[in-house]
Amino acid sequence: MRALATLLLMILAVGAAHAQSYVENPHARIELIAERAHPAAGQALTIGVRITPQPGWHSYWKNPGEAGAENRLAWTLPPGVTAAAPRYPVPAALLVQGIMNHVYEGSATLLVDLAVTADTRGALPIGLSLDYLVCSADLCVPEHARVKLPLAMGDGAADPAQAATFAAARAALPQPLAGARFASTKGRFVLTLRAPGEGTQAHFFPDADGAIVYSAAQRVTRDGDALRIETSAAPGAPPAQVQGVVRVDTAGGGAIGYVIDARADAGLTAAPAPATSEGAPDGGLTLPAALALAVLGGLLLNVMPCVFPILSLKALALARGGTAPATARADARAYTAGVLATTTGLGGIILALRAGGAAAGWAFQLQDPRMILALFLLMTAIALNLAGLFEIELGASGAGDRLTRAPGAGGAFWTGVLAAFVATPCSGPFMGVALGAALVLPPLAGLMVFAGLGLGLALPFLALGYVPALRRLMPKPGAWMARLRHLLSVPMFLTALGLAWVLGRQAGVAGMTLGLAAALALALALWWLGARQRGGGGVLAPLGVGLAAAVGAALIVTPAAPAGAHAEEGPLAAAPFTEAALASARAAHRPVFLYFTADWCITCKVNERGALADPAVAAAFRRAGVITMVADWTRPDPAIARFLGARGRAGVPLYLYYRADGRIETLPQLLTPARLIALR
Repeated sequence: MRALATLLLMILAVGAAHAQSYVENPHARIELIAERAHPAAGQALTIGVRITPQPGWHSYWKNPGEAGAENRLAWTLPPGVTAAAPRYPVPAALLVQGIMNHVYEGSATLLVDLAVTADTRGALPIGLSLDYLVCSADLCVPEHARVKLPLAMGDGAADPAQAATFAAARAALPQPLAGARFASTKGRFVLTLRAPGEGTQAHFFPDADGAIVYSAAQRVTRDGDALRIETSAAPGAPPAQVQGVVRVDTAGGGAIGYVIDARADAGLTAAPAPATSEGAPDGGLTLPAALALAVLGGLLLNVMPCVFPILSLKALALARGGTAPATARADARAYTAGVLATTTGLGGIILALRAGGAAAGWAFQLQDPRMILALFLLMTAIALNLAGLFEIELGASGAGDRLTRAPGAGGAFWTGVLAAFVATPCSGPFMGVALGAALVLPPLAGLMVFAGLGLGLALPFLALGYVPALRRLMPKPGAWMARLRHLLSVPMFLTALGLAWVLGRQAGVAGMTLGLAAALALALALWWLGARQRGGGGVLAPLGVGLAAAVGAALIVTPAAPAGAHAEEGPLAAAPFTEAALASARAAHRPVFLYFTADWCITCKVNERGALADPAVAAAFRRAGVITMVADWTRPDPAIARFLGARGRAGVPLYLYYRADGRIETLPQLLTPARLIALR
């Protein structure tokens, strides 16, 4: 009886061990296998981690590409046993909605070598905790598996039952190949290697970011054994060496992979980029088209509430006292120079940050509450100046109000800087596509697009300076100009109020209170300044008080802890955006309205208080079963930045409508209720 019980326990133990060696998750099977059932002491042991997705799903290579996630393996091993890094089979390229993925669409076996010490005896339990991602065309699901493989030390003989499996796994590994060279110049990347065979379908998978643009087309040419791959280089400084895998598809339908460690070769040159790659990013805008849209977008920024008062007062200064034509032209040039310096400077910072791996877009600086505080105090000071509380005269120099009214190239230049900087919270028609193109064009071309935005912003004042007929159309100076100046302080006060609200959203109630206290101190200092100006006293003391209050607040204010994703209030009751939620809704063939916003984006707030708040729109969406999602970019969010970048956009707002049949429609940046109700 005891013998029978012992036999039964052994059978149950074997069954339990077998059950623990694999996991059947909803979308993939994970299995742990060993090449030797009884490893020998001091002998290396190869373990296989086999990931088999369900049909229609795929898993990921070690560098997943522009989306996906790398597998995370955590081993539980006996003392003295160590695991090497996993060796991956040759991956495949999968382009989904313009996003490049490095995947396995079938079963893939990762090989891991274990070092077993010579004094290892008895049981050899192997445990693995695996976190991985599996995706279909519409949905991505993170899954977890814990598997165990109870082995025992023995003679080290290979397990015949696993011989074919491990032979196939080794055959699927890429082969080391020496002698590869590359060059990365002028936005183009070229890789050369000697790959025996006749296959001309090939793809380069880099081990790390920073070498190529993953989603760009790779042009392959072969001359005998010489294989050449050309594509778009990643922005930024080229790497000194490039490692990765080159997959070459054979005529018989198979694939051969080569592990390469390429060295830079200045003698290599790349052919000019084809129009569909570099000249028209993602099949979109050419440089001339992007420039034209940037100029139009900049022109429309002049009617924004924070730009219009500055432009108006500077323009009226030309009508104040019969300005000489030469002076008018000089002012126009200086103003334009200030605008261009600011827009191209901000553009250069964005391109540099993105080249360094940061996810930055237009108005990136407004995601920092300290910058919001600085703008809030600046708008408050300008509004108080327009209201007549003080003048900017800086002692006895008589320079006058240099930021708005006084003539002189210096005043005009800084007016242009100010106008361009305060315009960054705004985005309008034509801007989104143009600035998105600037981020994928070569750096010099991208800077030209940002300069085009500045040129559009400067055009009205430039035209006034160079066209005397336009200046003659302006009204004659008089007392009404002072009243207009006071009236134009209202939109500046409203802009400051809006920035105070944004500061509260970013830095919390404490941060907003600190900002309001700094604004009060600044206002008192400026009031003191105005009183001393009218009485003929010095102005350095009140100016110092105001600046000290502003600097002190900027040093103290910090971002509040993120409140986490939450549904937006309002008729649409938008759910927080995640790529998984979007993919799930699309997999269920539900229409989705997705909008990207930020608290500092004026255009976004106009749409949200207007068309998106219309009860008729909400009723139409309910009848059509539309799911509404919102992506809030008020604070930095790399996931949102990557999503925007993959769709050729540099900032918000962005409005996307995913139809139930899978088609995607990009809506204009200025919404109307009729346009939203008409969605089908």
